[in-house]
Amino acid sequence: MEEQQAGKIIAHVDNDLADLIPGYLANRKKDIAAIADALEKKDMAAVRIIGHSMKGSGGGYGFETITDIGMLMEKAAKEGRDEDIRQQVKRLEDYLRHVEIIYD
Repeated sequence: MEEQQAGKIIAHVDNDLADLIPGYLANRKKDIAAIADALEKKDMAAVRIIGHSMKGSGGGYGFETITDIGMLMEKAAKEGRDEDIRQQVKRLEDYLRHVEIIYD
């Protein structure tokens, strides 16, 4: 579950996932670089795969916003909409910068 609170994004994550979360979020930062590289190469298939992966994994870790970003990114890649992909990358960067995790 996620909530907004005084400019922060609070994500409530299952305590059992505590060891996995730092790596998961680090991999999303790597995705940002991979997407930028794929866009430069006009490789929409790579962007679609990354978006699909985020769509499938975000909610399972407690990050519904990542699921939403991945869904929109996958759709934009299928339709070849570079600018929409860039908007979702910016949204992901912003999210990763502001998310705070509370382990429940």
